[in-house]
Amino acid sequence: MRSSILVLILTTLSWTAFTPPNDNTMPVDACQIDNVSFQSGEKLVYKIYYNWNFIWASAGEVVFEVEDTGDEYHLTAFGYTYKSYDWFYRVRDRYDTYVNKETLLPRLSTKTIEEGSDRLYDKTTFNQQARRAKTIRGKTKATAENKFTFDLDNCMHDMLSMMYHARNIDYDSYKPQQQFPATIFMDKTVYPLQVKYYGKEVKKVKGKGKYNTILFSPEVVEGTIFKEGNQMRVWISDDDNKIPVLIESPLSVGSVKVVLKSYEGLRHAFEGVVE
Repeated sequence: MRSSILVLILTTLSWTAFTPPNDNTMPVDACQIDNVSFQSGEKLVYKIYYNWNFIWASAGEVVFEVEDTGDEYHLTAFGYTYKSYDWFYRVRDRYDTYVNKETLLPRLSTKTIEEGSDRLYDKTTFNQQARRAKTIRGKTKATAENKFTFDLDNCMHDMLSMMYHARNIDYDSYKPQQQFPATIFMDKTVYPLQVKYYGKEVKKVKGKGKYNTILFSPEVVEGTIFKEGNQMRVWISDDDNKIPVLIESPLSVGSVKVVLKSYEGLRHAFEGVVE
């Protein structure tokens, strides 16, 4: 189990622009969005559980934070395993993205990956007007020298900007079973996926109580992490904050669960909890 995978899980939702509507597809515009859900100073902490051979183990945490830097928001995500889990597979992963306040589109994103003996530094600069991204990669920031240039779709998000864009969409007019396209720019590749909207439900989370939620099921990228047919399920709070409260997903080996542990600095009163 890798915390970087869980950052991906929490930031999987993203939308391409100008999707033509039909009976089962909802139109979503990734270029036009007003931020009404979050603010500078917000901090979300999630606890990671991994299941292998029917045993659930508390493995680590993922922390998301928002900082105001003037014309931009600085979004960060830090995923790490607990020291008690480090002997098995140590993880210290950090993601940083700077997004325009008006569009929530990324200008710059970096990630520093430390997973077991693996190391990776990736810095991507987005030119939204030219629809192009430039990436520098290497094992560390000091040694990064491999340079790549990519042509992108209009209004392209990275993993972190996806999450915050998704929280600002008005879902009230959508119907259960509708789908919308999602694009993930990850590791030099753009993945065209689909996300199914299931509607609203009261979700009981063990040890946390019940939440009013909106349920999605993002399509996953088949490979070493996910098997073909794996279905991820994401519950976000059905209130003005729209923060993820629970994520469940099978993996190639075992399964993972991500649970909201704590929150602070929310823009709105948290009304997702059922009394």
